[in-house]
Amino acid sequence: MALQVPSRSEVIAALADEILHNYGKGRSIIAVDGLDGAGKTVFADALAAQLGIGHRAVFRASLDDFHNPRLVRYARGRDSAEGFYRDSFNYETFKRVLVEPFRTGWIGSFVLRAFDLKRDAPFEQKWSSGPVDALLVVDGIFANRPELRGLWNFSIWLEVDPEVAGARVRARDAEEFEHDLPNPERYSGGQAIYLDEVKPREAATAIVDNNDFEHPKRVFADSC
Repeated sequence: MALQVPSRSEVIAALADEILHNYGKGRSIIAVDGLDGAGKTVFADALAAQLGIGHRAVFRASLDDFHNPRLVRYARGRDSAEGFYRDSFNYETFKRVLVEPFRTGWIGSFVLRAFDLKRDAPFEQKWSSGPVDALLVVDGIFANRPELRGLWNFSIWLEVDPEVAGARVRARDAEEFEHDLPNPERYSGGQAIYLDEVKPREAATAIVDNNDFEHPKRVFADSC
């Protein structure tokens, strides 16, 4: 008899139960990490929706809304893989306006997005607030790099085959970012640096094979 393959909703529900069991009180932050094309945004949206069942306060943010200006991102050259990995994001702003005030719980104190990549300009700041018990789900590439790793209560690494990720990226970027695409090797090279230096799969709390959007699979590192 063929084994039943869990659906995406079942996998996400199980992850949400695990998170809520361990972080049901206070302020906690969950990261969804993965290479470009891993499906981070879609997965994080679904996870946040699941965590919010029962009127739990859940906020969503993306590292894509905390980029550096173009002048900083391309300071090492538009084709630089080092530049992509080391200069793309403004982590100090991310910590200062979102992570730190979210954790303290000040009323109206945190900002969920800071920089508009398409306009290469800051967003108008909109301050958010929430109850004492709240969760923040953040998706983004390079989320388990050393300067961010200690921020997360729980992190998920989405694993995909290179050809699957590449097809997703090409389909997405053909329309969305056509005006701002340097050499693709900038991106692949930057991600290779991340994998080599950080080994994010080992840093993550949970690993999910996300090659099939509808049927992701939880993977346990000690069984690989």
